[in-house]
Amino acid sequence: MPDPDIAEIDDSAIYKAVLLSSERITPESSREEIRQLVFRTDDLDFDGKVGSCVRVLAPGQYGNRYHKRFYLIADHDHQSPDAAEFALCVRRCFYTDEVNGEEYEGIASNYLCDLKPGSSIEFSGPVGYPFVIPANQSASLLMIGMGTGIAPFRGLIRMLYEQHGGWKGKVRLFHGARTGLEMPYLNDANNDLGNYFDQPTFKAFQAVSPRPMFDAPVALDNALEQNAAEVWEIINSPDSRIYVAGQSQMHTLIDKAMTSIAGSSDAWLSKRNELVAAGRWQEVLY
Repeated sequence: MPDPDIAEIDDSAIYKAVLLSSERITPESSREEIRQLVFRTDDLDFDGKVGSCVRVLAPGQYGNRYHKRFYLIADHDHQSPDAAEFALCVRRCFYTDEVNGEEYEGIASNYLCDLKPGSSIEFSGPVGYPFVIPANQSASLLMIGMGTGIAPFRGLIRMLYEQHGGWKGKVRLFHGARTGLEMPYLNDANNDLGNYFDQPTFKAFQAVSPRPMFDAPVALDNALEQNAAEVWEIINSPDSRIYVAGQSQMHTLIDKAMTSIAGSSDAWLSKRNELVAAGRWQEVLY
C-alpha cells in the first residue's frame, strides 16, 4: 500500500512521457470505459515497477497548475538503454454533485482517456511498494483485484510465464467487476489473460455483482469462500505471496471472506499480521 504520506510526495522531480497507444479494453456496449495507455519516457531516473504508482499531473482548474491523481503501473519495460515504457489502466470516471445532482467528468481520468498518441503528460513518482516476485518458482501466488486493480496482475502474470519461462507454484487470480463486460483483460473484447489459461499452474476466478443495476457489491468474498480450501492452503504455504490491488472497499470483502475461511476474526487478524510481518502480504489500495 502506498505510504501514509502519499499526498505529500515531492513533485520537484517531474517527468515527461509520450503516449504511444490508447486502447479501450471494455466492449463498446459496456457503460464502463476502461483503457490501457502505454507511455514512453526518456527520463531514466524514473524507476517504476509493476504494482507501484505514478502521480499523473493533469492540467488543473480554477487557477491550479495541476490536478493530481495516482494510477497503478500495469506494466513496465526497458525497451532500450535510453528509454522505458510503462502502461496505465484507466477507467473514465464521472461523479454526481450531492447538492445539485448533476453529473460531472472526473478531471484526470477523462484527460487521460481523451489523449491521442503522440501527446505528452507530466507525472511524478513512483510511489508505494511494487509487487515483488519471489525467487522461489515453487512459491504459490494469490492475486486479488477489483476493477482496474487487475492491471498490475496482468503484468505480473506475463512476467511469470513469458520472462521467467513459467511458474511451478500455484498462481490463482480472483478478480471482481460490476459485470462480465467490465472485466479488464477478462472480457470478450479483450481477453489477454486467456493466453495463460492453458498453463497448468494458472487459474482465474471471476466475481460480479449479483444485482448490477442496483449497484450491489461485487461478490468477491463469495468467490474466495467458494475456493476456501485452496485459498487457505496458499496462505499457509511456505514462501507464498498474497497480492491485493483495487479500491479500498475491497478490505471489507476480503476480511469477511478470510474471517470465514480462517474460522474467526482473531484467527484471520493473527494470520494477516504474520503475512505482513514476513513481507508476504503486499497491497495497493486507492
